[in-house]
Amino acid sequence: MSDIGGGSSSIRLLREVEEEGGSGERPKEPWKGEYVKSIVYGGLDAIITCFSLISSISASTSSSVNVLVLGFANLVADAISMGLGDYVSARTEQDVIIKERRVTEWDVINHIDTEQSQLLTHFQALGMDYNDATLVVNIFKKYKDIMVDQRMVADKGMLPADEEVTPWKNGLVTFTSFMLFGSTPLLSFIILIPFTNNDTFKFIGACIVSAIALALLGVAKARISGERYMFSIAMTLFSGAMAGATAYFVGWSLKHVAGLEG
Repeated sequence: MSDIGGGSSSIRLLREVEEEGGSGERPKEPWKGEYVKSIVYGGLDAIITCFSLISSISASTSSSVNVLVLGFANLVADAISMGLGDYVSARTEQDVIIKERRVTEWDVINHIDTEQSQLLTHFQALGMDYNDATLVVNIFKKYKDIMVDQRMVADKGMLPADEEVTPWKNGLVTFTSFMLFGSTPLLSFIILIPFTNNDTFKFIGACIVSAIALALLGVAKARISGERYMFSIAMTLFSGAMAGATAYFVGWSLKHVAGLEG
């Protein structure tokens, strides 16, 4: 749900720019696109999840066949789950916004004075002068649709529903992204089959391929969030390393301490 109720943080950022005299380089705009976030964050989740599974299996068994079978089976199941989850989430978000808008429309039509007073208070809380806020609210009062949009933002922190967003496309993009990026850790096992039977080398290859993929997605994540590239890459690699190391330790423990053999 689009929560844009952080008016105080926006004012704080604007004041920081004003204190600096408005000079300096213009901040870089983040990547824009309807499905960019679904691709990047779905890919990050996929790589870390699949690499963690590979780590746990590699620690508990010496068979690369087990890695491939369990890896791809888990990948497909997780991709379906993620895709459906994204679809349901997007669909629910749209439904909630539509229902909340109907309630707000009724309030604006039947209690315009109350809605006008609350919007006036909201603008004053953001730092607007009383007279200016009154002028703005009186203008909005002439245009009911705009008034409804402003009340949705001020009272519920919701932007109008984006009619161009289609939940099933969100789900499909997430599924596809999860499949493509999640398969990268498994590629080293497949590529190295003709060259070596050493499963340790294959696991090392999976670590290298996963690290490269995570670094690239870390760059993409920085472009979206506006973070520094090196920080974003480092945090992404750290997350993958921690998840993989933990999974490897669990697999090793089950094999050597609990006595479970793959």
